[in-house]
Amino acid sequence: MSLEGKTLKLCNCNGTLPLDAKALAAALKQGAPLTVHGELCRKQAGAFQAALNDPQLLVACTQEASLFAELAQGAESKAELRFVNIREAAGWSAEGRRATPKIAALLAAAALPEPEPVPAVEYKSGGHLLVIGPSAAALDWAQRLSDRLDVSVLVTRGEGGELPLERRYPVWSGTPLRVAGWLGAFEVEWTQDNPIDLELCTRCNACVAACPENAIDFTYQVDLDKCKSHRACVKACGAIGAVDFARVDRVRKERFDMVLDLSAEPLLRTPELPQGYAAPGADPLEQALCAAQLAQLVGEFEKPRFVIYKERICAHSRSGRNGCNRCIEVCSTGAISADGDHVKVESHLCAGCGGCATVCPSGAMGYAYPRVPDMGRRLKTLLGTYRDAGGKDACLVFHNMEDGRALVHGVGRHALRGGKGLPARAIPVEAFHIASIGIDLLLGTICYGASQVAVVSTGREAESYGAALIEQMGHAETILNALGYAGRHFELIRAEDAPSLERALWAMQPAKGVSMPAGFNLALEKRGTLDFELDHLARHAPAPQESIALAKGAPFGALAVDKQSCTLCKACIGACPEAALQDAPETPALRFIERNCVQCGLCADTCPEGSITLLPRLLLTPQAKQAVTLNEAEPFNCVRCGKPFGTRQLIDNMLGKLTTHSMFAGGGALRRLQMCADCRVVDMMESKDEPSILDYPGRK
Repeated sequence: MSLEGKTLKLCNCNGTLPLDAKALAAALKQGAPLTVHGELCRKQAGAFQAALNDPQLLVACTQEASLFAELAQGAESKAELRFVNIREAAGWSAEGRRATPKIAALLAAAALPEPEPVPAVEYKSGGHLLVIGPSAAALDWAQRLSDRLDVSVLVTRGEGGELPLERRYPVWSGTPLRVAGWLGAFEVEWTQDNPIDLELCTRCNACVAACPENAIDFTYQVDLDKCKSHRACVKACGAIGAVDFARVDRVRKERFDMVLDLSAEPLLRTPELPQGYAAPGADPLEQALCAAQLAQLVGEFEKPRFVIYKERICAHSRSGRNGCNRCIEVCSTGAISADGDHVKVESHLCAGCGGCATVCPSGAMGYAYPRVPDMGRRLKTLLGTYRDAGGKDACLVFHNMEDGRALVHGVGRHALRGGKGLPARAIPVEAFHIASIGIDLLLGTICYGASQVAVVSTGREAESYGAALIEQMGHAETILNALGYAGRHFELIRAEDAPSLERALWAMQPAKGVSMPAGFNLALEKRGTLDFELDHLARHAPAPQESIALAKGAPFGALAVDKQSCTLCKACIGACPEAALQDAPETPALRFIERNCVQCGLCADTCPEGSITLLPRLLLTPQAKQAVTLNEAEPFNCVRCGKPFGTRQLIDNMLGKLTTHSMFAGGGALRRLQMCADCRVVDMMESKDEPSILDYPGRK
């Protein structure tokens, strides 16, 4: 039994899955009948072991994946093992007997080759931990962790506790100013506010004994509310110099590998915190969990480089004019920041959500885990197999690999105790993060034959991602509905538990899809992929349209140019990062290719006359890919040599504004403005009346 070169092992899980072996064999185009086991993980484990000599083994069970892997290891098998869930995802359902097309689709997708590996981002941590917080809690955790980690402490306020009798680790005090960085590279800056510098203090207790107000305890910090400025402590400290009420060098800075922040409010406020930073608050249990996790972060680690950035087509800025900030605004980790005319991505901070690629209108931000072509191949396989097996009205259910997976599979589990499970048409699809599901993937699934797309949110995602998804779905829905594809095709389901997700999925009514699935593949270039998708949807549209009005912020649109005010200075052409605005080589004209426009607004912001207005829409005629003239003007010829060098409107406007200026009071100066650059220089050299610096008194 082979499936793309893999040996397939099916199990009906003690008879609880209604597997149709004959129908599955036909759907998967298997020449021989499929064998369905009932207890593959127990009495029939020998059937699994007998297949361990095969190079690739696909097991339709995820619950016992660890057991099967252990059996393979014990047999010293070199087989490549893969596991796929057909139980909770398909068979355990009120429509389990109708789920054969979905089961076939899941098996076919699981048999696809692994995507090519992506570059990695490396972290190195030596275990240098900074504990920040009130004295009692910070010193307590420092003492507990000092045997396993290289600990330092920054005490932010005195709340009990005493410094250790032995100086086993550095202790500072002060107010944190800045925490920035990632695992292995945190930089912390603070101000030394207390008169006693704990690094200089020898803990000799001389100041404690000398203070008449008992304002100094065994945290060796001065309680400034009690202190009456006798300065007996300064005299007692003497040459040690740890007590200084007039300290000048107050700002301190150090680097650490990890930070345990016990502050009431975290010092870092990003929705997604960087690796190596933990902020459990005052809850002792949460503090213990975070401390245990940080203790494991010693050594060398790596993660995928999630984002591919192409600055050439980035529409962030040009010449100091601001354009698109979508990636910066949606990023929940602060990994993206402005960098001149482009943006900068700090891969160590990137959490891999893919939200930046989703909202990027030009495709300058690309998601690499998985890449869009890899996800497209998976979607095409799922929907093609489902359709060939007789499935109808497919609804793809995107979810993440952690709590989203547990939620979706929980729906299937509850089907055995009064629940309905997943509908037979609902096909689960895992994504690293749901924020990576952009308009190119949404429309791509419809082109491949899906009726609907549901994206499952567990509530742990940053709010910006939900807003971005809703906006993307809105643009895609507007396009589909305008073309006559009736119904609601996209749904963001916010589910707190399995029952609420189940209700939402069963409540969805199939929407109208394409009459003929697309054959193209999704590409790395976002705009190229969208071109294929839009052309396919328009070609098979029940109600063809030439133009579709879109909401503000859509990644498609036209430009309106006020010809009365436009001087054809062409500053907008230089500002356009997508080559949507172009020059005309033979005549003064402004040309425009609508399908290239991403509605970033750089042209409108750059225009000195304010002549450009954005018009969000989707043009579906061939004209969308052709250059059209937005404005053209009569050329102005040099009054000296006759060569055209500008437009008459531009020169007339300039003359009108400068006629009353003192520098152009003479006729010669105004006439020179009507000359080309070469003639202007020649005229200045020939003129006997041209002022010189020597004409001004007091100059040498």
